[in-house]
Amino acid sequence: MAVMQISVSLHNVPGSFLKLSGILDNEGIAAKAILAASAAEQSVVRLVVNDPRRAATVLESFQFTYEISPVLAAEVPLHPGGMSAILKPLAENDINVHYLYTTINRFGRETIVILGVDRYEEGKKVLERNWIRLVGEEIYTL
Repeated sequence: MAVMQISVSLHNVPGSFLKLSGILDNEGIAAKAILAASAAEQSVVRLVVNDPRRAATVLESFQFTYEISPVLAAEVPLHPGGMSAILKPLAENDINVHYLYTTINRFGRETIVILGVDRYEEGKKVLERNWIRLVGEEIYTL
């Protein structure tokens, strides 16, 4: 099964990310990976959390604007060129990487990168053919 990411739109003002974080914390929803980016008046926070369905319910109840989408979660090989081992086969197969970010709390182990790509299913197959270990639902329990 695909790793599900929640993208939350926030007003680009002080405290809005804190409010989101506090609500999720109070509901026992833990972030496994986070990417926050701002543009003019809006910010987008992309999250992989321990319970995406519950997070969606909570976000809806607090009237946040959000979107859920599948993302690739891949272990970066622990050698020079490890990131290229992921990015090169995607590029060679004309799969565009829209964004990339890492998980939290993986000290002493392979880093897991979260990749938002334009063609999820094809990207998954390409990485599997190239011996890249993909992480599934076990990411929710890291």
